[in-house]
Amino acid sequence: MRINARLEPPLAKKIAYLKAKSGATTSDVLKRAIEVYYDQEAEASTSPLAALEKVGFVACAEGPRNLSSRYKAELTRSLKGKLRAHRR
Repeated sequence: MRINARLEPPLAKKIAYLKAKSGATTSDVLKRAIEVYYDQEAEASTSPLAALEKVGFVACAEGPRNLSSRYKAELTRSLKGKLRAHRR
C-alpha cells in the first residue's frame, strides 16, 4: 500500500532523526512505528486475566481454594514447618 501523508515539522524532524540514527529509509521508519503502535494497542486491549491465561500463569499451581484469603496463615504454617525441620 502506498501512503501519502502531510506531517507537521516536529514530526518530520523526528523521522529525519530516526533515519539518520538508524540508516533506515522513511518507509522502514514508518513500518517500524506502525508495528510498535499496533503491538501497544493490541496489548493494551487485552485484559490482565487474558494476558495471564495466554502465558499459562492462571491455574498453573495447586492449593486450597481459599488461599487468597488465608495466604498469611498458610505461609506462617509452612515456614514454621521448615523451621522445625531445620532445627532437627
